[in-house]
Amino acid sequence: MRKNFGAQSWLYPMPVLIIATYDENGVPNAMNAAWGGINDYNQITMCLSPTHKTVKNILKRKAFTVSVADAAHVIAEDYVGIVSGNSQHDKFSKAGFTETKSEFVDAPVINEIPMALECELEKVNSDGLIVGKIVNVSADESVLGANGKINPALFRPITFDAVNNQYIALGEVVGKAFSDGAKLK
Repeated sequence: MRKNFGAQSWLYPMPVLIIATYDENGVPNAMNAAWGGINDYNQITMCLSPTHKTVKNILKRKAFTVSVADAAHVIAEDYVGIVSGNSQHDKFSKAGFTETKSEFVDAPVINEIPMALECELEKVNSDGLIVGKIVNVSADESVLGANGKINPALFRPITFDAVNNQYIALGEVVGKAFSDGAKLK
């Protein structure tokens, strides 16, 4: 038996994205957003309110980074989602974040979060949909496995559970993609 909940914005997993930008004075800003994901081979799409300081910065600088939130920094990552950059101008540093300017776009890479997509603004729709072209993905060596690729067990990315309003760490491997299903052929 199933229970009906009506139309909801519930999806598992829901990525927790930390979007970082520079303002007009070169001050870094970051926000937490769960409404986004990959929509093409080299594009990310996010649905963000135009009132966010981060969105204003994206429109000015035409660039941003998207870090994938991790379990190790959940307090700081949540903080940048509940405090507005419009009123708290030093929220980036107050969260304990430091930055390095991206080599590829005019935006900060958050040093503490081990994985980031470095993006150029492609377009903004009137409904708040922001599309960015991914020009580089960078990862700290601390989350790379023996094969030189990102290891989720070392990284511990988190997902937003909108049903219960909590963050959950990802990590358990349950199958081999594009392989296990072949057993049914």
